[in-house]
Amino acid sequence: MPTGVHLRDARQQLFDAAERVLLRDGANGLTSRAVTDEAGCAKGVLHRHFADFDAFLAELVLDRAAELDARARTLGERAGAGTVAGNLTEALTGLFGPVPVAIIPLITFRDELRARLREATPGGGIAVLAQIATAVSGYLTRERALGRVSAGADIDSLTLSLVGGGHLLFADRDPGPPDAAAVGKLVTAVLADVVRR
Repeated sequence: MPTGVHLRDARQQLFDAAERVLLRDGANGLTSRAVTDEAGCAKGVLHRHFADFDAFLAELVLDRAAELDARARTLGERAGAGTVAGNLTEALTGLFGPVPVAIIPLITFRDELRARLREATPGGGIAVLAQIATAVSGYLTRERALGRVSAGADIDSLTLSLVGGGHLLFADRDPGPPDAAAVGKLVTAVLADVVRR
């Protein structure tokens, strides 16, 4: 591989290459060599920008988690409009997209990556799942304040049920992600006793 290939915004190009490898080959296929081959650059380019591969992965996860934060904010803006179940179904379908679902096992099975992420965001939970949980919890809290979710609703338990159940639905990627009806069925079942009709 030539070492003189110039990359504009090398960090972003390496992140994008890693994302493609992760989606195509899964967490086990994500190696520094696979990333640099996908980016079309020498392996040294990655190590010029990051201390080691786990530092690279931590930055990749934090970058993608920040993107999720931005998308998650739109859920909170939906409070009071549409239906609670409809809003959550749409949000979970968008938030559990292919990249977040692929990142979760990467975090789960790399001890050093988890340690670095905890260091970067103390008390933040598992990156990606934490962003989704924060969005769902914030949305349910707003809907409770508007009276569309019952005042006695346990927001924490509802959030865990929706995020955990959503993750289980989306983690089984064969033959593909669940359709909106399957996600809606989960959301409706979880919210059955707390949504005002």
